[in-house]
This record gives sequence, C-alpha cells and structure tokens, in this order.
Amino acid sequence: MKTIQKMYEHLNWANQRILETLQNVEVEDQQVRLFSHILYSEQVWITRIKGKDSSQMPIWSDGDLEVCAKLIKQNEENFKTLFAEIAKTDLDNLISYTNSKGKEFKTSTRDILIHVALHGQYHRGQINSRIRADGFEPVNTDYITFVR
Repeated sequence: MKTIQKMYEHLNWANQRILETLQNVEVEDQQVRLFSHILYSEQVWITRIKGKDSSQMPIWSDGDLEVCAKLIKQNEENFKTLFAEIAKTDLDNLISYTNSKGKEFKTSTRDILIHVALHGQYHRGQINSRIRADGFEPVNTDYITFVR
C-alpha cells in the first residue's frame, strides 16, 4: 500500500506541474481537453472503487484550466479519503463496474489504482509532447525527479 500511496503523491505533484506549465504557455484546446480527461477519469475510478455508478460521468469533457485546477484539488482530497478507507481492506478485492459503453467488468482495487496512476502518466507524456511541438519547454514529471 505504501508504494501505491507514493504513486499518488507523484500523481498529484505531476498534475500540478502540468497545470502550472499549461497556465504559462500558449496552449491549444486539445491539450487542455487531454488534461481534463486525466482528471475526469480519476473521478470516475474513485467513484467505481466506492461501489457507485460511474456510467453517466464524463470521461472526455471540454473544460478550462480553472476547472482542471478544481479537479486536481478534489481528486487529491478524494484519493486521501479513499486511501484512509481502504487501508485495512484487501487490495485484491474485486470491484464491479460498468464502463461508459455499458460493458460490465470486475477488476481488483490494486489493479485499478495502478492503472489510474499509469494512465495519467501516459497522457501527461502526450501533453508534454504537444507542448514541445508548439515550441515550448515541456515539464519534467518523471518519478525520480519527484523523489529527489
């Protein structure tokens, strides 16, 4: 559990760094949309882990950087609360959920938490690639930079 919690400390740090970078460069709507996708997806997975219906929640939604800043804070608080709630449970418990296309799945809490952390890192890399293509310096969100 300590490793997963550390991954989420990194996730929050990396989200904040991407937000600050997007606030300081000329960005395209596509970059903000991709960033908001990361944050909305985090909310969807939190909802699923809590055993609630997420099928009507947005995964892709147009938002601005102010919305993203609010989502970062909400998600950080929700993950802290979630970790306190699941600290004494078995991370291999299966979570049942229906995805946005109506398909039912069962996935362990552990695999969901790992997926969410890696999903965000994947898309932050895409955002950084687009920042570079637009002639700006991308922000380092590498885990090793975070722990230094």
